Amino acid sequence: MAGNSQRRGAIRKSTKGPTVGSGGRVRRGLEGKGPTPKAKDRPNHKAYKTANKPAGKGGPRRPPAKRRAGEEAEWVAGRNPVVEALRADLPLTALYVAEGAERDGRMREAFALAADRGLMLTSASRADLDRLTGGAVHQGLAARLPPYEYAHPDELLERAADAGEPALIVALDSVTDPRNLGAVVRSAAAFGAHGVLVPERRAAGMTASAWKTSAGAAARVPVARATNLVRQLKAYADAGCMVVGLAGDGDVSLPGLELADGPLVLVVGAEDDGLARLTRETCDQLVSIPMAPGVESLNAGVAAGVALYEIARTRG
Repeated sequence: MAGNSQRRGAIRKSTKGPTVGSGGRVRRGLEGKGPTPKAKDRPNHKAYKTANKPAGKGGPRRPPAKRRAGEEAEWVAGRNPVVEALRADLPLTALYVAEGAERDGRMREAFALAADRGLMLTSASRADLDRLTGGAVHQGLAARLPPYEYAHPDELLERAADAGEPALIVALDSVTDPRNLGAVVRSAAAFGAHGVLVPERRAAGMTASAWKTSAGAAARVPVARATNLVRQLKAYADAGCMVVGLAGDGDVSLPGLELADGPLVLVVGAEDDGLARLTRETCDQLVSIPMAPGVESLNAGVAAGVALYEIARTRG
C-alpha cells in the first residue's frame, strides 16, 4: 500500500512539519571570536602565571626546586656484587633469586643481609633474570637499585643557607667514571661541601658503582644534575658564588686560594682532558695543586679530595 511506512522499501513521511534549516545558527558558529589574547593575558598559560606570581623579597618568588629521578632502575648482578652492595648499604629495593639456584655461602650471606634490612626476596626463572639484568652473568642472584633521585641545582645553595654557611659546591666537568663520582661525593661529605653538580650528558651518574665508592656518603650529600653546566655555573656566580677551576696551569696555587672563605664552586675536570674551554672561561680563577716533578695530574676523585681538604682547613 502506497505510503505505508511498514512496507519494505517504503519512505517514512514525517508528521512534524518541515525541517528547520541551519540558517543563522551555522553562520553564527562560523563567526570569529576576535584576535587571540597574548600569552601573558591567558590565565592558563605559563607566561601569565609567571607574570602574576606574587613578589617576595628580592623580586619574583622562585618556584620550589624539583628533584628529578634518573632514567631507569639499575641491576646489580652476580653473587659477589650483590653481597658487596648489601654490605655497602646501597638503597636496594628487591633481591631476585633464580629458581633452583645452588645455596652456597655467598647466597646465604645475601639472604641474611637482606633479612636484616627487611628486603623483599623474589623468586624468578633464569630466563626472567637474564631479561631483567640485560644478559649479565647473574649466577642466579640479582638486586634492584631504583633510579637515583637527583637534586635541583638550586637546592645545593638552599642547603648552605639553611646551615648558615658559605656555599661549597663541587662541579664535575666531563667526569665519566662513576667511581670518581663516588669518590668526590665521599670527599664532599668528609669536608663539608653542600652538594655535587654533574652535567646530564657525557658524565657519570649515580650508578651502583658510584654508590658503593661513596661508602654511604651518597645518602647524605645530594647530587644535582645540570642541563647545561656552563649556564648553571653562571647562575651560581649570579647568586654570589666564586667559581674556581682546578687546572695544572692555574695562575693560583691551592694553598694561596684566598677565595676559600666565601661562597665557592669548585670545578673539577676529567683526568685526561681537564676542563673544557667554555668551562675554563666561566671560572673566576684557575687553581693548581702543587705536585712533585714528573707527576702530570691526579684523577678527579683525588684532586677534589685534596682541594676540599685545603678549603676546609682554610675555613677552619
